[in-house]
Amino acid sequence: MKKSFEILSLNISKEKGTAKSPVPRLVLVADQGIEGDAHAGPGNRQVSLLADEDIDTMRAKLDSLMPGDFAENITTRGIDLPSLPVGTRFTIGDTVLEISQIGKECHSGCAIREKTGDCVMPRRGVFARVVEGGEITDEDTGSYDI
Repeated sequence: MKKSFEILSLNISKEKGTAKSPVPRLVLVADQGIEGDAHAGPGNRQVSLLADEDIDTMRAKLDSLMPGDFAENITTRGIDLPSLPVGTRFTIGDTVLEISQIGKECHSGCAIREKTGDCVMPRRGVFARVVEGGEITDEDTGSYDI
């Protein structure tokens, strides 16, 4: 059975270690990640995703948080990302991504952790590799099998 989820924001940055800025579209390249993003390249962390529901839990501590502030490439709604096992494939538009990592080690100097004492990305963010590339827009929806 297919389950769908919303795409709230698509985000990129030219430099690693910075918040990402919203863009209306992304070009995903198979086995490389997102064209023009600082994290593009081979490996298991080609695309990062974080649910807006998880950002909401941090907004209780810092209400100015926006999509991209956790350096996620794709901000979603309606999917519990870290509950999906590594290897889960999902589509956004015509692209196919595969979850390759759940969570990460927080880097030192995390601005959000410094301001709030916490950061949700290391626990709730997921990373994916691009299986089939293509263009996605912030109006696309995603889906996966349950």
